Amino acid sequence: MVVLAGVSVIVFGLVHLVPGDPVRLALGTRFSQDTYDALRERSGLDQPLVTQFFDWLGRALSGDLGVSFRSGDTVTSLIAERLPATLTLAFASILVALVIAVPLGTISALRPRSIIDRFATLISQFGISVPEFWMAIVLILVFAGTLGWLPSGGYVPLSEDPLGWLERLVMPAVVTGVVSGSVITRFVRSSVLEALGADHVRTARAKGLPERQVFTWHVLRNALLPLVTVTGVQLAYLLSGVVVVEIVFSWPGLGQLALQSVQARDYPVLQGAILLFAIVFLVINLVVDLLYTAIDPRIRR
Repeated sequence: MVVLAGVSVIVFGLVHLVPGDPVRLALGTRFSQDTYDALRERSGLDQPLVTQFFDWLGRALSGDLGVSFRSGDTVTSLIAERLPATLTLAFASILVALVIAVPLGTISALRPRSIIDRFATLISQFGISVPEFWMAIVLILVFAGTLGWLPSGGYVPLSEDPLGWLERLVMPAVVTGVVSGSVITRFVRSSVLEALGADHVRTARAKGLPERQVFTWHVLRNALLPLVTVTGVQLAYLLSGVVVVEIVFSWPGLGQLALQSVQARDYPVLQGAILLFAIVFLVINLVVDLLYTAIDPRIRR
């Protein structure tokens, strides 16, 4: 709660420091002064900032995040409308990342300085260095423009068209998955290498245990803690919206909603979205801590 309180103060202050008048942007170029004053009064923008903050905070604690200046819809409904697309992309991307990172990082650690190790290093460096928008544009040109196998963008709910949902998910998930997978690959490699050099692993080998059993019970289990940590961080990042990928692929996620809110100076939507992002990070950190105790019982003590 202390973290959320601090985040709410910082977010509210920074949002209101952004230049621009949200009422003028909402009304357009032609409006009367009476209409302008009435809308400012209805939105509470005529009140001092301290009064506005405590009014927003009180409503937020009861689940009311306010109403959008731009569309007139409630912030809760706008977030709920974008949430399925964000959840879909985030979990699909983290699945792609783990499919790439776990085997590649493990094999690279088991065979250091080999061709596979150099290939894994090259792939991870490529994924970290290449901009997401460039990778997204290349995939669109190849698979949508040249080959015509996939649509260039958009989003279709799973319940309406499962095949169309999958076709539109592939390229965004691959782009974000490759980037996250490149980061996770390095952590997997270093954690497996560290576990391989541990004293208990050498002891297990000296006792004559099969290599498969040594790796499964003594190496992999100890290497899971860093993997869980970095996967949690990447998942929280993805759930907070991948703005560049969402824009390139016209993906209606929370990242694009936050960007549109910044451009329109839509304070309630932006504050609600950032508050949600903070809650996501806190919840995932809590889940990661709970997983620690399940993976390594020593942490409980």
